[in-house]
Amino acid sequence: VRPTAMIDVSDGLASEAIHLARSSGLGVRIHDEKIPIDPGTYQTARDFNLDPTTCALNGGEDYELLFTIAQADYDKVKGNPSLTVIGYMTDRNSGYALIDKQGGQHELRAQGWDAFLKKG
Repeated sequence: VRPTAMIDVSDGLASEAIHLARSSGLGVRIHDEKIPIDPGTYQTARDFNLDPTTCALNGGEDYELLFTIAQADYDKVKGNPSLTVIGYMTDRNSGYALIDKQGGQHELRAQGWDAFLKKG
């Protein structure tokens, strides 16, 4: 199995998923319940009245890899304990979305670190 695209998520999962999709000329769908969140991280977010999924999408410095594979290779990686499938790529016109547990789609927004953002 060879990745078709790959990026590290040190600047935030949402921003990097959008970056990967834009660079590939595609859209993206991420399932919120599939995003792996450490139980301690989950509880800390709750202790500070923060949404754990929002923290997972927009926090940085995680140094994990986000990659895509050909659909034909999905069965080869499904169930691999070292990998977590969190979503899929779509056509460009579908945009970027987070899918909630009820199947609702919400705009995926890049709120992570932007090294090129001009400071006023």
